[in-house]
Amino acid sequence: MHIEGGCYCGALRYVADGEPVARIQCHCRECQYISGGSPNVIMVMPADGFTYTSGEPRLFRRSDLEAPVVREFCAVCGTHILTRTPRRPGAVVLKVGTFDDPALFGGPQVAIWTGDGQDFHHIPDGIPRFERFPG
Repeated sequence: MHIEGGCYCGALRYVADGEPVARIQCHCRECQYISGGSPNVIMVMPADGFTYTSGEPRLFRRSDLEAPVVREFCAVCGTHILTRTPRRPGAVVLKVGTFDDPALFGGPQVAIWTGDGQDFHHIPDGIPRFERFPG
């Protein structure tokens, strides 16, 4: 799969090539902060197929955690592009809203961290749900 995308203002652009590892709807509290209150829809892609084609991301990692994720975002408009997690060092967790064509997502395969979800969050019928992180 070939994905092109970027931030809201266009200062940060990327390409991602490879087979998606997973298509996820995440309800964790951290994703709610990033999304503005909704679950986050994310596609896990191989890190070696990901490249920024213009701009440099700003990085954020929490200092109070032993093994925090690294969040990469546009320093100009604040759009959150991806997360790199120590759980999957060979992958990037792309935010579907940054795709030029979000329809490439095709819908989630799984909903995770549903224990943090809100009553107004919608989970599509027929997909597996996990209170926390599966496995």
